[in-house]
Amino acid sequence: MKIDFNISEFIQDFSTECTKAQVKYFEKGEIITTYLVNRNQICILINGNADLIRYDFKGNKNIIEHFSDNDIFGEIFYKINTNNEFFVLAKKKCEVLFFSYDYFQKKCKNNCKFHEALVSNLPNLMLKKMVDLNVHIEVLSKRGIREKILGYFTILSSQNLNKTFLLPYSFTDLADYLNVDRSAMMRELKILKEDGFIKKNGNKITLLY
Repeated sequence: MKIDFNISEFIQDFSTECTKAQVKYFEKGEIITTYLVNRNQICILINGNADLIRYDFKGNKNIIEHFSDNDIFGEIFYKINTNNEFFVLAKKKCEVLFFSYDYFQKKCKNNCKFHEALVSNLPNLMLKKMVDLNVHIEVLSKRGIREKILGYFTILSSQNLNKTFLLPYSFTDLADYLNVDRSAMMRELKILKEDGFIKKNGNKITLLY
């Protein structure tokens, strides 16, 4: 889902006007934030890629969400009622805006344009997040590994308006996103390729159906 709000240009124009917002930078592999403490924090990924990751009590890794430019995240979106830690991991260099949800209804003393524009665009950012979450729920609702793979590939093709697209994940991370065994997933990808359902070149996929 595309939105008209260009957060990168917006930050560049107005970031010095609001004392309630912070922009921070992260290198690949750094933890951007965790969801263990309730800070009512909202984060917007200005640029980069990051994943929301959870490890269960057995040590299994699950990718809950994948974030790219303009995506919104933060612990206010997840009520944590287990001891499993949720954390956002930078997959490449990231620039992130941090803002407390508590300040959205409180005007800055100088009525800054930054605050005003951020509040007015929050519904669009939230809607985009809901769409992304619904995509993951739809994929996970599929029963078998083949159904999950083809369901996800069909969604990516539709989003890109093209039968050919690049996976946003490595194959290891794709298995974690689909919540399947990586070896079993790779076998199924090989079968799909041999049966003429897909063409695969690295992380470049082409649907043939």
